[in-house]
Amino acid sequence: MQLIEDANPTGEIWLVTDNLSSHNSLSTRTWLEDHPRIRHAFIPVGACWLNPQEGRWRIFRKTALAGRSFAGPAEIEHATRLATSQLNARARPWVGGRPAPPTRLLRRRYVYIQ
Repeated sequence: MQLIEDANPTGEIWLVTDNLSSHNSLSTRTWLEDHPRIRHAFIPVGACWLNPQEGRWRIFRKTALAGRSFAGPAEIEHATRLATSQLNARARPWVGGRPAPPTRLLRRRYVYIQ
């Protein structure tokens, strides 16, 4: 947080964080009291969808870590690098929310001949 404050010498700075205990610890609150320009806002409990990192982490976790066991740090690093390169190969701009449902084409029309 000190680096952020140093990089932005004027005006208010708003930090938006999730509700991890480290973000609301005594040391963090004490530091924020000593730096009044920095405001702290929390994402509401149960609203993780407001944090775009959560969606990215879920996709990465499914790609790199889900259903796997690792013998050591080297295997974790290899899986992480492989998943990152695969995800980057098909990267597109992030769009929040669900995609629109596909539009239906005209239904087939059947003609019954007697």
